[in-house]
Amino acid sequence: MKSVDLRVDAQWIVPVEPAGTLTGHALIVDGGRIAALLPAADADAAYAPRERLVLGSHVLIPGLVNAHTHSAMSLLRGIADDVPLKPWLEQHIWPREGRFVSPEFVFDGTLLAAAEMLRGGVTCCNDMYFYPEAAARAYEIAGMRALIGAPVLEFPTPYAADADAYLTRGLAARDAFKHVPQLTFALAPHAPYTVGDATWAKIVMYARQLDLPIETHLAETQHEVDTARADTGRSPLARLDRLGATGPGFIAIHAVHVDAADIGMLATQGCHVVHCPASNMKLASGIAPVSALLAAGVNVALGTDGAASNNRLDLFAEMHLASLLAKVATGDAAAVPAATALAMATRNGARALGLDATIGSLTPGKDADVVAVDLGGIATQPVFDAISHLVNVAGRSCVTDVWVRGVRMVENRQLKTLDEHALLARVRMWQHKLADTPH
Repeated sequence: MKSVDLRVDAQWIVPVEPAGTLTGHALIVDGGRIAALLPAADADAAYAPRERLVLGSHVLIPGLVNAHTHSAMSLLRGIADDVPLKPWLEQHIWPREGRFVSPEFVFDGTLLAAAEMLRGGVTCCNDMYFYPEAAARAYEIAGMRALIGAPVLEFPTPYAADADAYLTRGLAARDAFKHVPQLTFALAPHAPYTVGDATWAKIVMYARQLDLPIETHLAETQHEVDTARADTGRSPLARLDRLGATGPGFIAIHAVHVDAADIGMLATQGCHVVHCPASNMKLASGIAPVSALLAAGVNVALGTDGAASNNRLDLFAEMHLASLLAKVATGDAAAVPAATALAMATRNGARALGLDATIGSLTPGKDADVVAVDLGGIATQPVFDAISHLVNVAGRSCVTDVWVRGVRMVENRQLKTLDEHALLARVRMWQHKLADTPH
């Protein structure tokens, strides 16, 4: 028998790719990677694990991928609820960011977000915020996987004076942390309306030269699209396509107000869309045409956005909302079924972030980013379809154990890499500061 690091037996295993639910199987992990996924009887004969974990009421799934968030904004959770997007930003968020955002703020806020996400089964996120080097340090300490977007704006902030300074600092952060195996980087211009054509041209140049993805908020509100058409005669996406930004490395975040021509362009160019249903609903931005995007062949992932606009970094909630919203929007109860919603939160997210060769499914050879979800409780019994239960019944409170690259990050619902008490003390300090800020 071959000696391996870990064997996990669960009642159900959902590899996601290929689709379906496996029973009576074992997941074998060695050297941080999935070595095999095979019937338990075959595992008994072939492998001698150093550790064996038997989870009789659990389902194993790939680590969830939060394909869009602003992690440090966890420190702003709930600070200005029930406010439309424009006044929310201009009257509540930007004034506080201008006063308090710093490397220390970003580090503490990112640690808080990482702790929340790991406990909720999110093993990888796509983070876009100021001071990406501070975020990278937090993810390295937490042991979480992240694609870190280097922000770009035209106007000055405490982080950078102009677009060139944003690019310089972002690329420096990439160079400083490119040796950390669970971290990758992207260029993250905030939005078409906050970044001019000349800067977009530089972003495209750097992305092509350095093989970096480009991610941006796109068509989040109807006002944004109407203004763009009035000013340029094109949709925001058509403008970016003309500037050369689109392609397989382009991640369109939100894409709520895209029309048929935009959807065709996204499909033709092999772009990705990140759907953020809870944030879009809370800010009254609208319902993204997810069914039409999927039907056109566009890869659609799921994101939470930041905790300031969503309040929770919860991919189980996003899966549930994405499935329900698609049904309501189309009048089709079969739109975005549970298996599709789960794929959006795993495989599709990994593909959008350029990580699908490494994560996104429980496939031999991929990294062992694995989540155990307990379906044995009163509120989750009986179980007729484990995949449906993951989307329609279970929640992040059902997550018991989490591994990233084969290392256990959460054991029996307890974080292994972070001191929760020390972290909460830092959060309370920030709460007092932020609450006293006039707006």
